Amino acid sequence: MSDVLIIADTVRSPELRHEVPLSVPDPFLYAEVGGRRSVVVSSLESGRIEDLGLGIEVLTYEDAGVDELLKRGLDAYELDRQLYLGACARFGLESAVTPGGFPLAHADHLRANGIELTADQRFFDERRRVKTEHELAGIRRACRAVEAGVAVGVEMLRSASRANGVLTLDSEPLTCERIQLEVERAFGEHGAAAEEFIVSHGAQTAVGHDGGSGPIAAEDVVLFDLFPRDRESACYSDFTRTFTVGAVPDELREYHRLAKEALDMAVAAVKPGVKGSDIHRQVCDFFHEHGHKTQLHKEENESLVDGYFHATGHGVGLEVHERPGVGRVESESLVEGDVIALEPGLYRHGYGGVRLEDLILVTADGAEKLTDYPYDLEL
Repeated sequence: MSDVLIIADTVRSPELRHEVPLSVPDPFLYAEVGGRRSVVVSSLESGRIEDLGLGIEVLTYEDAGVDELLKRGLDAYELDRQLYLGACARFGLESAVTPGGFPLAHADHLRANGIELTADQRFFDERRRVKTEHELAGIRRACRAVEAGVAVGVEMLRSASRANGVLTLDSEPLTCERIQLEVERAFGEHGAAAEEFIVSHGAQTAVGHDGGSGPIAAEDVVLFDLFPRDRESACYSDFTRTFTVGAVPDELREYHRLAKEALDMAVAAVKPGVKGSDIHRQVCDFFHEHGHKTQLHKEENESLVDGYFHATGHGVGLEVHERPGVGRVESESLVEGDVIALEPGLYRHGYGGVRLEDLILVTADGAEKLTDYPYDLEL
């Protein structure tokens, strides 16, 4: 078994948050040497990590010799490098795997002093694919936040009047921004938050990650792609629904019908041992059979803006996009405990699009749908 070294904070590093499941905003050292787990951390955080009861050896900076280093008059950068080098020597760490984003300054210093480091992002991605109970509970909470958020947005759309060609609510134009504000409030009431998410309308819905802006027309298409992060666990959900207000164009109705059938097909295919890339091929073949270009049915080097131009899904957890992949790149097989988003859609540039997305837990014999909200297109 490889020894492990991480220097990061748990706010930005999913690799470290998986090992130390609480919010620590300042970088610290985490090591696994011969199966023993240790951290070197400020005394501000030491008690919190001990209270997790995970059997992690907790050394404060003082335990690791910071007072002696301070006597040498080192600046803050050299102090950190020497502190962590001494900790590695104390733990008996001679070689280790690190995440791909391991700090280069620390890597250079440790290697110069005889410690062999190998960046192996695949190692860390694989070890956190199967969600812990703590992480899965957080994902479920984030799903409840998603459902509350879309419900608020839908109620605003339903309550709006359709005079003068635009939606108005409380005598003011109903904009994507107004809906986003109330959706974000609903997230917060359910213990989640999102720095960004999508409430788009009209032609914006055909642009994959356009966040959405401006007033919604009296006859329009509105897409909600919501991916809040549970505050306690730092785990995400991911979810999409598409709605129409006013008359429903035949083209969008057909997009929606096909997207729902593709989503059902993808969910039915989920089970341990199935490759995400095979699920993606099924969906692409289905759309192609119905006359739409896809990533797998286009000219070489052609960049699609119409049809089905993105992956069928991705893993979700401490990152909103993580392993395993469900796209055109040959992927690893699904395993029990994976959480994946499945999100087929169809689009026409300059016109609009439809996407439907659910979050799925891979179980021993199939799949459990974690998100729960109707698929109705017409409001």
